[in-house]
Amino acid sequence: MKEKKKRKPMGRTGSLLVSLLITAVVGFVYFYVSLPAINPQSGDFYSFMALLCIVYAVSVFVLSVKPADDNVVRTPREKIKEWFQFVKKSCLPVLILFAVVVLAAIVGQIISMPIFRASAYRELLTVQTGDFAADVAQISFNEIPTLDRSSAEFLGDRQMGTLSDMVSQFEYSGDSTQINYQGRPVRVAPIAYADLIKWFTNRGNGLPAYVVVDMVTQEATVTRLQEGMKYSFSEPLNRNIMRHLRFKYPTMMFSTPEFEIDETGHPWWIAPRVVKRIGLFGGVDIQGAVLVDAVTGECQYHEEVPNWVDTLYVPTLIMQQYDYYGTLVHGFINSILGQRDVTQTTSGYNYIAMNDDVYAYTGVTSANADQSNLGFLLCNMRTKETHFYTAPGATEEAAKLSAQGVVQDLGYVATFPILLNISGEPTYFIPLKDATNLVKMYAMVNVAQYQIVATGSTVSACEQNYIQMLREKGVTQTEELPYDEITGTIAEIRSAVVNGTTNYYVRLEGGTAEDDYYGFSADEVPWAILLNVGDKVTISYYPAAGGICQPAFEVERLAAAPLPQ
Repeated sequence: MKEKKKRKPMGRTGSLLVSLLITAVVGFVYFYVSLPAINPQSGDFYSFMALLCIVYAVSVFVLSVKPADDNVVRTPREKIKEWFQFVKKSCLPVLILFAVVVLAAIVGQIISMPIFRASAYRELLTVQTGDFAADVAQISFNEIPTLDRSSAEFLGDRQMGTLSDMVSQFEYSGDSTQINYQGRPVRVAPIAYADLIKWFTNRGNGLPAYVVVDMVTQEATVTRLQEGMKYSFSEPLNRNIMRHLRFKYPTMMFSTPEFEIDETGHPWWIAPRVVKRIGLFGGVDIQGAVLVDAVTGECQYHEEVPNWVDTLYVPTLIMQQYDYYGTLVHGFINSILGQRDVTQTTSGYNYIAMNDDVYAYTGVTSANADQSNLGFLLCNMRTKETHFYTAPGATEEAAKLSAQGVVQDLGYVATFPILLNISGEPTYFIPLKDATNLVKMYAMVNVAQYQIVATGSTVSACEQNYIQMLREKGVTQTEELPYDEITGTIAEIRSAVVNGTTNYYVRLEGGTAEDDYYGFSADEVPWAILLNVGDKVTISYYPAAGGICQPAFEVERLAAAPLPQ
């Protein structure tokens, strides 16, 4: 029998070169898949460096080890000595680098801990005290979002199913962002390739559309593009938005890019730049953003983003920074033991559209997180300008339970509240959903007296009931209710069906198409179906802050237009 040849160990130079090649290949694959920022403030950077060191050391060892000699017996001590000699000759610099990487990561974590830098963490967020009635104007009905995120995405997904030319190739992505678009609160989301095969056959033209869901009218539309979006999260290779950003800016750290459209409807990805302001890893904050054209992939970094950008910050980051602000008020020890004057945010948030900006709302409660709020925060998601408003009352969860109790026979589920100013009163506005995730009713709950709960099938009806209830409970006075009256001839009348109820929008002669519509539902004015252009009417209403004036408390037809001969 022919004796099997024993493998000769590779020479030292050869093993080093091959090990470097293996390390480079593994490093490239890891970088391409994981996309770590080459930045000493990124934890992923240290993982990347440690992996390279380990791969190199293992490769050198495997390629340089001598085959066992059956005629030579070595003691464990001799084996250990031989291993240390190998490390000293071939891997010592790499192992030193590995030790430095691990040590730097550990020391960086320690010097960044709040226990040592409490005052610095508290200064991450500047909080001003505001006057609720003065700062938060009564929002008009065409600015009040009546959907939560899940309901909006349900409508967006359902709208995609109605498009026969797209539904087999594309699907609703679910990556929606709430923005103000042309003065209205909407959620926008790109569509996505249905699967890998659909990506391969359609990638040349890109994604041909995005979905817009109006948060007020609950109308979902698919906006088609003249040129498709080439850059998105549904791209698996180089045009993946995160990979595209990493190759363009290898040292920058980014939070998750948000999809937005500018005022012309052009799609963009907004990639906020993450910075660490405390120690090596602590004090996460945002400093500007890279704006990526979703069609062309062109990138530009802005220290100050354009005004049309609405989502530079995210509510979870603001809530984390306020928790530092509220809990570290008297130092780290007090935040754990005494907890004197310690406050924190509640468990959820929502959005409010004001002054053509998007504001995040969240409640502020005491350290023991009881069922009462001390007040609430409003934070501009573009500028991070944050105000605290004192408004003792129920937490959002308590308000949701109160609203659900009124409609418990219908089985509706309350969404997370939106905070509104109704007749100068901080008020939770709560859409109520059925089992199919569709909004069926609305509730308004007084923050200070959460037993005051009004409901309605429309926003206007809900507010009428709520204002009447405030008056009956003595919270507001009759003369404070902002009623008004107008008489004129109908120049235009339109109708739309929302949640099974027909809503009418009337413009009187002399009014403009933009400002002077008066809205009411068939529930409020049953004989509205009889109205025609030319009818003379008196409308009793209260004027909203802007846009469509709602609701009509009474519509009286004084004279009808003559029937055509």
